[in-house]
Amino acid sequence: MGSDRAAYGISSRSSAPVHWESTSDGDRNFKQEVLILNSEELAHHIAELSLQKKAQDVIIMDLKALTSITDYFIICSGDSPMQVKAISDHIIEQLEHEKMKVWHVEGYEGLNWVLLDLVDVVVHIFQPDIRDFYALEKLWGDAIVTRVED
Repeated sequence: MGSDRAAYGISSRSSAPVHWESTSDGDRNFKQEVLILNSEELAHHIAELSLQKKAQDVIIMDLKALTSITDYFIICSGDSPMQVKAISDHIIEQLEHEKMKVWHVEGYEGLNWVLLDLVDVVVHIFQPDIRDFYALEKLWGDAIVTRVED
């Protein structure tokens, strides 16, 4: 995927994290360090963030060999609209705090299935019945799946 995403703290396919520093602000100089994760590290980081809000059945699907649309899906469940919202909000807030950008959010109004698009990583946060109905794990059945647990 593209290297210009790295400047936004999204992800890159580098083999190790990269640190980026900048200085600016007129009369005052400041340094800001931003950790840039490759797509696999970002996927694991987001999976861990979801567990902090008690997401259930968290998996990471490696799609690199199957499609060029993204590298990884993270799929997890929340038992209620409020839990789906809590998981989504926590991931977005933590990534923003870490200077990483969620490029697009879908489904936040209904909270049955929230999609967070980070380009190289796409997060799907479902209520269980909606997850069963759409069955992304079956649709992408050839993907390498990693279960993430506390």
